[in-house]
Amino acid sequence: MNNEGTTFELADTLWKFFASVRLTVVILLTLALSSVIGTLIPQNAAVSDYIRKYGAEVYTVISVLDLMDMYHSWWFRFFMCMLTLNIVVCSLDRLSATFKIVFVKVPAFNVTRFRNLPGNCEIVSSRSPDDLVDRYLPLVSKKFSYSRVETLDSSRCIFAEKGRWSRLGFYLVHLSIVLLLMGGLIGSIFGFDGFVNIPEGESTDQVRLNSGEKEVSLDFRIQCDDFSVSFYETGQPKEFRSRLTILEAGNPVLTRDIIVNSPLRYKGINIFQSSYGAIAPKSVELGFEDIQTKVQFSVNVAIGQTIALPGDIGMFQLKEVTNSKAFRGMDLGQTLVGQLTLDGQTPEEILLPTRFPSFDKMRKGRFVITLTQVENRYYTGLQVTRDPGVWLVYLGFLMLIGGCLVTFFMAHQRLCIEIIPTKNGSRIMIAGTANKNKLGIQNTVKRLSARLGTFNG
Repeated sequence: MNNEGTTFELADTLWKFFASVRLTVVILLTLALSSVIGTLIPQNAAVSDYIRKYGAEVYTVISVLDLMDMYHSWWFRFFMCMLTLNIVVCSLDRLSATFKIVFVKVPAFNVTRFRNLPGNCEIVSSRSPDDLVDRYLPLVSKKFSYSRVETLDSSRCIFAEKGRWSRLGFYLVHLSIVLLLMGGLIGSIFGFDGFVNIPEGESTDQVRLNSGEKEVSLDFRIQCDDFSVSFYETGQPKEFRSRLTILEAGNPVLTRDIIVNSPLRYKGINIFQSSYGAIAPKSVELGFEDIQTKVQFSVNVAIGQTIALPGDIGMFQLKEVTNSKAFRGMDLGQTLVGQLTLDGQTPEEILLPTRFPSFDKMRKGRFVITLTQVENRYYTGLQVTRDPGVWLVYLGFLMLIGGCLVTFFMAHQRLCIEIIPTKNGSRIMIAGTANKNKLGIQNTVKRLSARLGTFNG
């Protein structure tokens, strides 16, 4: 018996703990504080960035507490679970009393609760109580979903109510929050957010996670068939588009073009166009023109190759290809960078933007170098995500909107029309009450009194 009593007391203590509003406040404040920390500390950055910014000792603390990826940390998920449990227990703790009101077949009626309510209206009639009941009841039944007649010792009453179910709006809001939290937890635990760069003509089934160096394997391959990019006159990219093919066991099953904000979705995986970059060509064709001798010639040059100019007057080396090159405040985009060395002169840097093949003419040197042919190759940068809890989140948002509409704009209204016999006929008292919007029920009583007054003649 003592063990049973101790177990019951422990269960009751735990129930009261999780049903406490104070616990809700503490958890919400903790989550709010952690969100501030997550804003101040950059998320999913490189380890070297944290060490350089905070030092090795502080980085150790940040790493232990998972502050680098706080929203996927074990303690953040723990508080989310605690908040979910707290909301569920709070709802269940108050659900029994609400169900007795909402689902009762014959609601309780006590006329004394209505007699002293504010906003009551009284009218008199020369008709008998039975006659007035017969006249009033059809009108009241049209405006209220439930109505009945009560016969008391000194009067007859019409009791009516509507909107009883609106008391469940509070629980609908709670349920929506639970769905939002569960959807977030499921997405945090079983989902991922990563990226992948795929050169044109190649495919992959590996995605690198944003939260670190870890990779995840997809059960299909993503192939980039083609990539195209268009530019504004300023040189800024206007639109970049990737044609992707999904491969299953080496066979294409889906091909689609994607652009920014128009993703491809397959088997719960979302593939977004996020970035792009140029791939260095294996070789390019350059045209050389000697301004003094008018000699022109073309040559294929590989990256890193050095060629001799005619007459042994100098050398040209194609050093590198860069995806971005600043020049007088403008980004030239993909640019071949070379070095021209003429005998007895200081080496010059040569810039050959792929979008401006004759750019070197502005240099006004002895040799004009033109980019005559280059095969532009790009890689497409894709953001790849999976969130199995997103449908719970969508459902939670819809239920939250519905719950708020019910909670704030609907009410459980109850009406009492008491008809008291007098020597000359009857005296009628009309009163109403509601769990919300007291002014609204008073206005309803006034309008109804005016309408009932037309039946008294």
